Amino acid sequence: MHLKISNRDARKLWLHSHGLGRVPTGALDVLQIIKDLGFVQIDSIRNVTRAHHHILWSRNQNYREPMLWKCLSQDRSLFEHFTHDASIIPMEYYPMWRKQFRRMKTRLDASKYYRALPPQQDRDAIKLRIENEGALCTRAFDTKITHKKEMWSRPPHKLALDYMWYIGELSTSHRTNFTKFYDLSERIIPHEHQPQNHTDISQIDWLCTAALNRMGLASLRDIQKFWEATTSAEVKAWAERSMEQLTPVQVQAADKTWHDMFAPTDIEKRLANTYNATSRLRIINPFDPAIRDRNRLLRLFGFDYRIEIFVPAAKRKWGYYVYPLLEGDKFVGRIELKADRKAGVLYVHQLWKEPQVKWTEARSNRLSSELARFARLIGVKNIEWKCAQNVN
Repeated sequence: MHLKISNRDARKLWLHSHGLGRVPTGALDVLQIIKDLGFVQIDSIRNVTRAHHHILWSRNQNYREPMLWKCLSQDRSLFEHFTHDASIIPMEYYPMWRKQFRRMKTRLDASKYYRALPPQQDRDAIKLRIENEGALCTRAFDTKITHKKEMWSRPPHKLALDYMWYIGELSTSHRTNFTKFYDLSERIIPHEHQPQNHTDISQIDWLCTAALNRMGLASLRDIQKFWEATTSAEVKAWAERSMEQLTPVQVQAADKTWHDMFAPTDIEKRLANTYNATSRLRIINPFDPAIRDRNRLLRLFGFDYRIEIFVPAAKRKWGYYVYPLLEGDKFVGRIELKADRKAGVLYVHQLWKEPQVKWTEARSNRLSSELARFARLIGVKNIEWKCAQNVN
């Protein structure tokens, strides 16, 4: 008999596993938050604050924006690379990332986007400049596109820098105003994390086990998608040789259907130690790892959410950058926000409640408190509503 996990318990465990179950206060350890999550996606859009800052702030609201970059550029406790997207990853995981460098090389060598990649001698010249001059960004080079421009076209130097970054020859030294600076990996990666002889299988085993431990409940597809550093066949083979470390479970979805999944062997202890999620109303970033998989979000929470930044304005159902609102273990609404830092204002453009949710005065007050906390993160004092503060 498979262990059956109710939808309510699954939601609580999911939020707890992703650091959203507790009140986001107390002593702050930025590196530990990222270790607990596995990685943090970084994104260039600064609607209020960039996604990576928001994700960390959601776990501990003592976090402030410069703290992440200090861990990357000064402490060297983090490195930047590609999971499902550009991400910040704990440096101690670097030895388990070497197979990903080779995987990315195979993918890029076959990609139409890299057909115009400069030859090895030109890439070596770029590396020589970095060796002699120190970390450089793309603005330090001035090569031009000579072929027909297409949507994916990039100048040759940009292709070369990114290619060498993807395959591990270059690493991110630091970012200035989100601009990435590239340096030789041997100068960025601490010696103790440089070449280690981990087999491909040991790396796959580590990646799959680490993914399941961070999610608490997962299908094989969930495990594969967590890092996007393994294939579905590799994950299936891992499961077959790791059955003694896996507990088959059945998880109830929001629509009352049951789904076969896997859990770590200590799942019953995890469930017993999972408390009710904080009743504080939370503004969640669209790229937060807890909600990144929209299909899983719908299945587990019954919350149908899509970000519409790439949808033409006339076709949007909600808005350009709309944030889910989490209260306890339920998503109760969504809100469209925009900050003007120079003016010192956080604007509320729209507020929607979910069906069957009653928007009470108490809930409205909890949202006002969260907006004030969010405003403090970016150093603005005024909150201006462009819509009604209550919804029916």
